[in-house]
Amino acid sequence: MTGSVSARLRVRTREIPPIDDLAEYADPRTPLVWLRRGEGMVGRGCALRIDVDHTAAEPRASALARAWAELCAEAEVDDELSLTGTGLVGFGALTFDERSAAASSIVVPALIVGRRDGRCWATSIRLHDDEDEDAAVEPIPYGPYWSATVGPGALDPDGYQAAVRAGLEAIDAGEVGKVVLARDLVGTVPEGSDLRRLPHELVTGYPDTWVFAVDGIIGASPETLVTARRGRVTARVLAGTFARGADADEDAAARAGLAASAKNLDEHAYAVQSVVDALAPLTTTLAADEHPFTLELPNVWHLATDVAGTLSDGSSSLDLVAALHPTAAVAGTPTGAAIEVIRRIEPFDRRRYAGPVGWIDQRGDGEWAIALRCAQFDAPVGEVMPVVAHAGAGIVAGSDPESELLETRVKFRPIVDALA
Repeated sequence: MTGSVSARLRVRTREIPPIDDLAEYADPRTPLVWLRRGEGMVGRGCALRIDVDHTAAEPRASALARAWAELCAEAEVDDELSLTGTGLVGFGALTFDERSAAASSIVVPALIVGRRDGRCWATSIRLHDDEDEDAAVEPIPYGPYWSATVGPGALDPDGYQAAVRAGLEAIDAGEVGKVVLARDLVGTVPEGSDLRRLPHELVTGYPDTWVFAVDGIIGASPETLVTARRGRVTARVLAGTFARGADADEDAAARAGLAASAKNLDEHAYAVQSVVDALAPLTTTLAADEHPFTLELPNVWHLATDVAGTLSDGSSSLDLVAALHPTAAVAGTPTGAAIEVIRRIEPFDRRRYAGPVGWIDQRGDGEWAIALRCAQFDAPVGEVMPVVAHAGAGIVAGSDPESELLETRVKFRPIVDALA
């Protein structure tokens, strides 16, 4: 683990005049963004970061939860608003697989600018002995438009269908009941690109998703992993997908077909049960919708189920992440066996794709999504910046490789369109 959790932070939150475009206040090269339906927050600069890698002696989310609690215990917080997202906040992005070569991280910005319920605020965060002035709350003009060129990565379309067939063999052999298999697209963007252009485009096109940018991973996730606020816990489970129809009649047929699809209903049931089982020991009055509903997004229909309960033991949102991740929706079931099948079949490291992404505050409250419909940006190589995107599909008995490939194409659309 890196990042001094023994450091003392000085945090100051004040209300500021209304702001229209929060993304203008993020850093163009390394944006920190969490937005949905026009509300959320952005950050720039770095007061402190905590990184946990595969050598940690405990699960990464648990290590981050412990380190965050230690940091908050020593922080001096002056927060006049006490709203969700004010005060000390860290933006987090965790890996899908504990064995990933990438780090799981929390970044504490030097400046946070947020908006919720019509009120805007600015939070300055610095080391306790730092005598510098608070960071200026000024927008940074957007840089020029740019576009990325992406193409097949380690799994091209034929390779992905072969991977699905390998997954079906694992199901037939009794290793797993479900496994989620992903494929990749790789490409480059010009070095120095204003990466805020990407979340700005996603906020416009997909307002009902969680639009995020954290430590190089940027996307628009439709799936809430968990939200913790003042002792209340909520989660939204998505599993089962149909593409939207080309016209109203086709779209209605797609929605009805998804709602009646035995394959998708089975896949969804696996995912819901995994969330309920993980949250039950930490909550009281936990309840899940009896039947899934169809969630409409611009490019797909999803089967969705909401889960809600009350925290029983004072767990933080990161403790809940540790209990939940990875869910059956992004790994499969049984979880441990599904991850082993993924490691065997997928020829790449997912890194933060399908991992938890979100934020946590000094009370332990936070909002966490699953990093889907996203791209991961690496350090520049010469005049370009490498980028990789992933999309996956849940494989169960009876899955058709060609249909699963088509599902990944639909899921790639939001991020590929935005990159272009």
